[in-house]
Amino acid sequence: MTGAQTSGKLQAHLSGDMRFDLLEKTLKRTRFRQDALIEVLHSAQDIFGYLSPDILHYVARKLKLPPSRVYGVATFYHLFSFTPKGEHSCTVCLGTACYVGGAPAIALALEQSFGIRLEQTTADKQLSLGSARCLGSCGLAPVLVIDGEVCGRMNSETALAKVYKQLEETHHD
Repeated sequence: MTGAQTSGKLQAHLSGDMRFDLLEKTLKRTRFRQDALIEVLHSAQDIFGYLSPDILHYVARKLKLPPSRVYGVATFYHLFSFTPKGEHSCTVCLGTACYVGGAPAIALALEQSFGIRLEQTTADKQLSLGSARCLGSCGLAPVLVIDGEVCGRMNSETALAKVYKQLEETHHD
């Protein structure tokens, strides 16, 4: 019996983490096709919450792709995350229209208020602050996405109020 088998059952990962079994189902469904890489990465992020180096190497090995290719694809798309996320997320658009409209000041106000920088999560895991190059809502610039809700025509004060309100509402539920 090999190290990957116990009791005649194939384990997806030596760590014993059952989430790898869920990822294995996606890999099997896509028939381990290399052109399913983005779908597999999305599934991995849904399952684990983010893409760790271990997960990226696992996907590369399973799809028989160089790790550099998997990493390159994952880093190209802004929807993929490489660190655990908070309960809430706030993404600041830094595309041209938003940038000109004041997005840097909004990002700075959020960073100072929550004591984190862009692409970080608060120590209590309540908020992840991110950025995007363009969210495709230029007519509403500057734009934030807070827990999936697009909020347009923001400034530092309205952005902070919106984020604090979102955090407060979920603590009362």
